[in-house]
Amino acid sequence: MANTRSAEKQRRQAEKRNERNRAAKSRLRSTLKKTRGTIAASEGKVEASVLSGGFSAVDKAAKSGVIKKNTASRYKSRLAKASKRAEK
Repeated sequence: MANTRSAEKQRRQAEKRNERNRAAKSRLRSTLKKTRGTIAASEGKVEASVLSGGFSAVDKAAKSGVIKKNTASRYKSRLAKASKRAEK
């Protein structure tokens, strides 16, 4: 229980941020899962739009602070690697 008005406001703000971040992270995970599935299902050439969509979602999450910069870089690297593997 918050003791002051400012503490109460801080609690409300934290709840909003928490909900927003949870939704953004969920959206990112869903997009990554869909992208990985599309890459795995594709036989031969992977469309650039599929990879681009995954990269875009990761970049947006990193820009808004949902994930860290290095985590975004790792995700993108793994997507690119999977794409190369699927082309072989």
